Amino acid sequence: MLITARHRSLLTFGIVLSAMGFGVVGCSRSLTQQDTSAAAPADTTNIPVVEAVQARYGSVPLSERLNGTVIAQNQVVLYSEISGRIMRVQARNGDLVQQGDPLVYLQDAQYREQLGQAEANFRVNQAALKQAQAQLAELEAQYRAIKVLAEEGLSSRLEVETLAAQIASAKARIELTEAQIQESKSAIEEARAVLSRTVIRAPITGTIGERNAEVGMQVSSGTRLFTIGDLDRLRVEVIFTEEMLDTVEVGQPVRIEAGSQGVEARLTRISPFLDPVTRTTKGEVDIRNVGSLRPGMSITVEVLHGRSRQATLIPTSALYTNPSTGRDGTYLLLSFSADPHGDRQASTPSGENSLPPTSKPTPVKFVSIEVIAEGRMEVAVDGIDPGQWVVSVGQDLIAAGKGQAHVRASSWERVLRLQGLQREDLLREILETE
Repeated sequence: MLITARHRSLLTFGIVLSAMGFGVVGCSRSLTQQDTSAAAPADTTNIPVVEAVQARYGSVPLSERLNGTVIAQNQVVLYSEISGRIMRVQARNGDLVQQGDPLVYLQDAQYREQLGQAEANFRVNQAALKQAQAQLAELEAQYRAIKVLAEEGLSSRLEVETLAAQIASAKARIELTEAQIQESKSAIEEARAVLSRTVIRAPITGTIGERNAEVGMQVSSGTRLFTIGDLDRLRVEVIFTEEMLDTVEVGQPVRIEAGSQGVEARLTRISPFLDPVTRTTKGEVDIRNVGSLRPGMSITVEVLHGRSRQATLIPTSALYTNPSTGRDGTYLLLSFSADPHGDRQASTPSGENSLPPTSKPTPVKFVSIEVIAEGRMEVAVDGIDPGQWVVSVGQDLIAAGKGQAHVRASSWERVLRLQGLQREDLLREILETE
């Protein structure tokens, strides 16, 4: 039977519970003194107090637990487009900026001078165009006069042809000057664009992070200045292997574990292209930020893809590896019956921390089981029947004891809730109970 590292981590809450008061009776006699319906055994100093839950019949959601990386929507890195020295920095880490807001000012004297030269060239070319146009008008007037004289025989044909050639040359000069003016306009626009790049602006609305811009720095097009992204809308990226693509698809539900919070979402997209070396591809989940997520975080993403076949179900905390034999299984109660005063599995009343009393010493036996399917909070197994009682808290104490335990019946709701608590919350829960 395979018990994953995830299951082993869940079992640690049993050890914490034992250490906080669910220990051997010798260390907590006041607990057993509450049960006056049965005589105490001859030697109760090494009999531990444990919690147990009744196995039930059903199926578990099948899932893939993967590591995910949080990325801000529209997360981009800002670089300078030109070289220059930083004169002023307007933004700091954590600042919320709007698209177009200035973030960094570079020294711009050089680029202003280049713009001034381009504008001066434009004016020179404009003057040259006016001069060429005036010269053309003068030549055209002379040509008209000479042509009249030539028709009357008072001017030679050579003079007419000479003026015609001069007119053609003047027109060519005008075309050249007009082209130079267009070139000057382009130079001005380019110089203005370069000058505008001395002010680095926010390309999107978002939050500033990873600032690497300081006054006096010499930057170039390869200098990373900031990272900016929308922290309200996030994207979680996970890696799928080639084999996983047979069971996962876009739209399937996922659960993202973010600290003590859980976020329900759906698989948004899967890249159709696999890496030719690793044979993996990338999946993405779009979510709203719950407040505790930050870009760059590594979190756990559980992708649900169906349910197991019907079988006996036990909590993941009931799985145990016997330290003396190395076998994996669960501790089974051999003679434990329901509370005659009520249902042993009844949930603790809402708002109360009280727990049912413990039983008289009850025999326990370690049995090997086969895990059929693994869920996040429970597993489907072969080897025990629905309705049998299994120890969910305190297995370490049984392994070191005499094969008996004082049992406190627990509900599935309580066990699943404790399994879902973080360590700090778990300690707080036990302290409040005690």
